[in-house]
Amino acid sequence: MSRSLRAFFFAGLAALAAAALPARAETVGEVGVDWLGNDIMIDAVSDPKIKGVTCHVTYFDRSVIDRLKNGNWFEDPSNNSIACRQTGPIEIGDIDLSKDGEEVFRAGLSLVWKNLLVTRIYDRKNDTLIYLAHSRELTDGSAKMSITTIPLYGQAVTWQNGKPQ
Repeated sequence: MSRSLRAFFFAGLAALAAAALPARAETVGEVGVDWLGNDIMIDAVSDPKIKGVTCHVTYFDRSVIDRLKNGNWFEDPSNNSIACRQTGPIEIGDIDLSKDGEEVFRAGLSLVWKNLLVTRIYDRKNDTLIYLAHSRELTDGSAKMSITTIPLYGQAVTWQNGKPQ
């Protein structure tokens, strides 16, 4: 959805969903891709349970002109990308260590049904944090995804609850 429609939508849901949104994003870049006003947005997301890690997530933001031209008024494409890096000393809080991982960030790509998600998984064997960006839809899943990793081997990492064995 357009930035103005997205801002209106999220303002209305912010009070209701504040507890459900694990992390907040800060838009740090906006690249125009065509004369219709479509943009690629770049958001910085800090992992709320791991200090010293910042993820940059990109997504496509359709313009009002493109929506009028092509229909599908309330939805952005599922295309996204992610890159996470160590941006300070790493301090790991109480994270979910299961194979399902833990949702770090969620943003709407449609008025109701589609979300962009970032999920963190800890790979014990390789001592690595994995961040997966993907879309979730109520009816049709999307195979579009992006992955990035932060190896912890050899790093000075502080574990709040001790390093898992």
